[in-house]
Amino acid sequence: MQEYLQKLKNFLQFAQSYLARNNPIKNFTEIIMSQIRDFLTFDKKMKMAKYRVNYQKYKLDQMQKLIAQNNEHVFLKGRTLNETR
Repeated sequence: MQEYLQKLKNFLQFAQSYLARNNPIKNFTEIIMSQIRDFLTFDKKMKMAKYRVNYQKYKLDQMQKLIAQNNEHVFLKGRTLNETR
């Protein structure tokens, strides 16, 4: 009986020290709060992502226009001839 009580006491001490180091309730609340924060800021993140995509499209269009101005393409020849007339 004495040995059983000692093992139970050791187990309870280990459990207490584990819960002090890794508080599952605190971890759970932190996870829930971060998910709520992510959910509430989803629109802002979506808006920023759309802005980045549109900016990259704008840069691509500018680069294509610059390349088209410096190169004589087949699709531009008619336009340049009409402009010179």
